[in-house]
Amino acid sequence: MNGTQNTAELYLDLLEKVVTNVVYEDAPIPNEWFPEQDFRPENRETGTDWPSVAHTMVGLKRIRNIRTLLDQVVADGVPGDFIETGVWRGGLCIFARGYFKAHGITDRTVWLADSFEGIPVTGDESHPMDQEMALHRSNDVLGVSADTVRENFGRYGLLDDQVRFLPGWFKDTLPTAPVEQLAVLRLDGDLYESTLDALDNLYPKLSTGGFVVIDDYFIPACRKAVDEFREKHGITDEVEAIDDYSVFWRRSA
Repeated sequence: MNGTQNTAELYLDLLEKVVTNVVYEDAPIPNEWFPEQDFRPENRETGTDWPSVAHTMVGLKRIRNIRTLLDQVVADGVPGDFIETGVWRGGLCIFARGYFKAHGITDRTVWLADSFEGIPVTGDESHPMDQEMALHRSNDVLGVSADTVRENFGRYGLLDDQVRFLPGWFKDTLPTAPVEQLAVLRLDGDLYESTLDALDNLYPKLSTGGFVVIDDYFIPACRKAVDEFREKHGITDEVEAIDDYSVFWRRSA
């Protein structure tokens, strides 16, 4: 490994730790899914807490998964951008932009699709499984404004024209999003409807050899949407586990 490569890897090693804040070990925000009140390294490793300060809640394992997938698409020359649907405080997208900058990649964009208001309020017309979860009750934590996410990017010196925001509900923004081609598609929308909106509109733009990451596959509503989509479109590419909560697959055709 030459000096430039070593510097890039050291930067990304540190960026992983900073966006997850394992450096300063901020206390989590207790909630009905993860009630822990004290920082525990194993929870931040697996993304099983809601950090009070960190810029992502996905945990180190899932950050490293994205790093590995980006390594793969770059090495294989798979064309396209990176997108995350559901970005919270933006930490994982900050990491993706940092990855491109560290490796001198100037022809790939990081897209952030989010309502920037939190989870959609589920009503009588919503999918029954989404109604049952009623995640919008946690929007005081899950709703993060676009301005706050931009400020977070700015703190790392990573807010530039390779970062693009798609603000609004997925059903409104994704059908006409100016995304041409994707190498990595990462879904973190939790709900059945949000997951299907993202897959329906973005999977056709995923390059052969590109990757789909499903952050919330352990949530029954999300899993149902993914399984139905794969069955409908005859997708048989192997689903691989990242941890107990998340999975990915590589598009073969």
